[in-house]
Amino acid sequence: MLPLLELTADGAEHSMRDARDRLAIKFGLSEEEQNALLPSGQRIFPNRVGWARTYLVTARALDATRRGFFRITERGRTLLDEKPQRITVKLLQRFPEFVEALLPRDKHEEEVSSDANSANGSLMAEDKQTPEEVLEGAYQNLRRQTATELLLRVKKSSAAFFEHLVVEVLLAMGYGGSLKEAGSAIGRSGDEGIDGIIKEDRLGLDVIYLQAKKWEGTVGRPEIQKFVGALHGKRAKKGVFITTGTFSAEAIEYVGNIDPKVVLIDGRHLAEFMIDFNVGVTESSVYQVKRIDSDYFGEE
Repeated sequence: MLPLLELTADGAEHSMRDARDRLAIKFGLSEEEQNALLPSGQRIFPNRVGWARTYLVTARALDATRRGFFRITERGRTLLDEKPQRITVKLLQRFPEFVEALLPRDKHEEEVSSDANSANGSLMAEDKQTPEEVLEGAYQNLRRQTATELLLRVKKSSAAFFEHLVVEVLLAMGYGGSLKEAGSAIGRSGDEGIDGIIKEDRLGLDVIYLQAKKWEGTVGRPEIQKFVGALHGKRAKKGVFITTGTFSAEAIEYVGNIDPKVVLIDGRHLAEFMIDFNVGVTESSVYQVKRIDSDYFGEE
């Protein structure tokens, strides 16, 4: 927030685009760093510049003159005259307008949002993340917890259930046709693994050879080599090896240098696919994050 306020010290009207460009130069950010994304796809750097402007406008240190433009205020000049080393949210809490914008307005709102405000207060003191980054972090944490629980349940499931699950996940990802037609078991080894085939598309223009093993440990290169040998025996061009365990570095390196094409899906990725394609999970809550529609307020 301090560099943003400093660049407005000339008293001129500045645009958000100009602010982003100048701050990127000041911080020495590469193009890659400027375009780094949150998991949601939003760019981190513009998001942080935007929130810095929002906080300073809320504290009346900047004035939002028109859509996408702002100018320093007398309060902003006074703040710069104090020569602070940093402008933090804690520092801005001296201004009543800023505090009022952050706090709930009635007792009921305070009760229903007490946990969020507690976490937000801790964040505000740290000044480490924007609200979107906090939300992203909380979401990713919940997602990791769900994936861990899913994987534990998959490991405890029967071989028949696991076979059905693997086919259902691939169907949800767009492979095959119907659940009845998509996958067909063609051989079971008796060690809780399955071998099968699934159509690559609804027309069945190509098929994918499938092997899945419920392993607790690490699947090494020898197991993958056996699978590749089976693919060659069936003249298959594509294969997917799924395990509830993990793959060794040698196994991963091996499949990157062979023909046919082999995709390895470990337990963690299987759980992630289950979440992404709604297999074994249900929607709990939906939160909509809304922003001001600047076009609505445009008077040109």
